[in-house]
Amino acid sequence: MNIIYERCCDMDIHKNTIAACLITGRKKEIRSFSTMTSSLLGLIDWLRSADYQCVAMEATGSYWKPIYNLLEMEEIPTLVVNAQHIKAVPGRKTDVKDSEWIADLLRHGLLNGSFIPKREQRELKELVRYRRSMVAERARELNRIQKVLEGANIKLGSVVSDIDGKSSRRMLDMLIAGCTDVQAMADKALRQMRKKIPQIEEALHGFMGDHQRAMLRLMLKHIDILEEQVLSLDQVIQERMKPVKDQVSLVDSIPGVAERSAQVIIAEIGINMNQFPSDSHLASWAGVCPGNNESAGKRKNGKTRKGSDMLRTTLMECAKVAGHLKNTYFSAQYARIAARRGHNRATVAVAHAILKARITYSKITHPTKNWDQITLINAGKRRSLRNL
Repeated sequence: MNIIYERCCDMDIHKNTIAACLITGRKKEIRSFSTMTSSLLGLIDWLRSADYQCVAMEATGSYWKPIYNLLEMEEIPTLVVNAQHIKAVPGRKTDVKDSEWIADLLRHGLLNGSFIPKREQRELKELVRYRRSMVAERARELNRIQKVLEGANIKLGSVVSDIDGKSSRRMLDMLIAGCTDVQAMADKALRQMRKKIPQIEEALHGFMGDHQRAMLRLMLKHIDILEEQVLSLDQVIQERMKPVKDQVSLVDSIPGVAERSAQVIIAEIGINMNQFPSDSHLASWAGVCPGNNESAGKRKNGKTRKGSDMLRTTLMECAKVAGHLKNTYFSAQYARIAARRGHNRATVAVAHAILKARITYSKITHPTKNWDQITLINAGKRRSLRNL
């Protein structure tokens, strides 16, 4: 095999240690470093003294991030490689052997680096993902509240649709305060819910203990804290999104995509589509296209590959919404595929179409929010997103 890099280095990264293998010509030099910042700076000095050409490392959890940040600041050419693509030879598995094997692959140009966005986009992605985790934690806390109420023979969740609505919150506050008058608690219902006062009175009749009131008090306090954190994150994200405000509005105009989902899509893939050769490459990277499984000339069932969990989940949510809208291309596509292959496959197909639409109109010279002028390229045909 031809040698691409005469001087290259690979790092086998762990939580506390790094095994680095530097290949220069026919010589191999292996050193171990700590993951502390002072030791990482010594690693960079060692690389610079060796006049390296390229560095490669495995994408191991989140342990690669602090090292990549320093290498990026020093403008060191670095590849972050999928660990599944570079498994070492069986029977010779050690950290040192791993670093030697990956360095040898890098030297001969057999490694493909993963897509690592710029630092600003990575920071935005962390904020958007943290906000989503806070929203998910709030939902889990609401489920815990429902569990406590069920244990106290209170069936409020069977009568009201939102256990965290204004009316429900006023009733829960009275329960925490020790109130046992179901009529007084049911009278806290607002607007349309007052029609259900008889059912609410029956649902609130239960036996709540002191420990359950204490648990409810802490859970509601936790929900209030989470809501404050989400609002704070919203302000930070909005400030970070100002440079790409027009792109967010454009993505938000896609049927089924709301502002929060548009922010997630922009944070995950950015606004520069040049790193993806085509819309099909982007769909494959996101994990919303079928896998390849063909043998003896027969195409078998191919599961979708693993991609960005956050992006994939967001696209699936948008696809479910878009599939139930009226008079749009996505709803027609969803109905057509769901009738033949089921709702889950239809959801993936619509998610694929939404992502391809995003990359298609992102390359238009003069973007427009008029969906009659925005087209979707699919199977070599140009189709209008409306009235199909």
